[in-house]
Amino acid sequence: MTSQTETQGSVTTVYKVSGMSCGHCEGAVSGEISELAGVSSVAAVASSGEVTVVSAAPLDEAAVRAAVDEAGFELTGTL
Repeated sequence: MTSQTETQGSVTTVYKVSGMSCGHCEGAVSGEISELAGVSSVAAVASSGEVTVVSAAPLDEAAVRAAVDEAGFELTGTL
């Protein structure tokens, strides 16, 4: 399942991340993903495990996976 929405120069993608349990987790994941080129915003929600990313163009999933791994969590897919 992939949820990508393209609107006027931006793409919104929702990723599923396992292991987040608190605000600190959300911040760690958001911080790593926000460093990827083209990312304009990241919103992580620990309770649902969802991370919504807005970027200038579709992101390489391997790059997002590496960023999530760097934060200490696991990317399990996209919604």
